[in-house]
Amino acid sequence: MAKVTREMVEKAGINVGELVDLLVKNAAAELTTYYYYTILRANLIGLEGEGLKEIAETARIEDRNHFEALVPRIYELNGKLPENMKDFHDMSACPPASLPEDPRDVRAILTVLVEAERCAVRGYTHICNLTAGKDHRTYDLAQAILNEEIEHESWFSEFLGEGPSGHFLRRGETSPFVGKFLR
Repeated sequence: MAKVTREMVEKAGINVGELVDLLVKNAAAELTTYYYYTILRANLIGLEGEGLKEIAETARIEDRNHFEALVPRIYELNGKLPENMKDFHDMSACPPASLPEDPRDVRAILTVLVEAERCAVRGYTHICNLTAGKDHRTYDLAQAILNEEIEHESWFSEFLGEGPSGHFLRRGETSPFVGKFLR
């Protein structure tokens, strides 16, 4: 634990226990989303599904990266991850991104994907609002993750026909915003 780090965050007026709880719940959401996206991606087949696989894969890998980037901050603030994976899954900030009843329904899979991203956008916006001007490191991390989650939502919402986003799939690079936290 970074003792002075926690002290400074507390002195800034943040309830560190509440913040750590939010970070752990969002870390759970990232890891469980990585798992569920693996299943969703495997079921993106046929003419419609094949075009989405690369996008789903990028979002899947970046969600794993988000988990990896959150863990050090949790421990820096004297938090920890649950010892039981089932408990960790069940505390997720977002509901499971489960495979729809008809695994061949690409539109239903897209709806699951976009709703998972929208939940993440809400969660990281909340953390940014809580830490803005008070906990610079957590804010920077949450903002980096938020930027990637917004792009994920945009990619999937375009496929649902909700309109253009102006975002493009990344080629050869994952986690352009979060990468600095993974070094």
